Amino acid sequence: MLFGIDPSREFDRTPVLPIDAYRRGDTFMVDVDLPGVDPESIDVTVDHNVLAIRAERGATRTEGDQVVAAERPRGTFTRRLRLGQALDASGVAASYEQGVLTISVPVSEASKPRRVEVTKAA
Repeated sequence: MLFGIDPSREFDRTPVLPIDAYRRGDTFMVDVDLPGVDPESIDVTVDHNVLAIRAERGATRTEGDQVVAAERPRGTFTRRLRLGQALDASGVAASYEQGVLTISVPVSEASKPRRVEVTKAA
């Protein structure tokens, strides 16, 4: 249903975002941890069944600060996921709460199980 891809990863050295992906009923869910990211910097797009996520986290230091340790990643973060044919790319929705970006992608109507009526042959 969902395949992780990043064809430009070898050329674009931006950090890749780790995800949790799971199905909840008729919806495929993707959770992305983005602590400390300004929601205005988050960009989610869908193009030709490829879901692209981009976010930025800048430094929190001000001029004159003396850095003792700088271990938290900063900069631009990206992730691209190919949406399978069973998913409805036109219904993608995203929300950001408490540092977690949650993306939902509905399963397409054509891919949902359906009951087939059995008729008696004449």
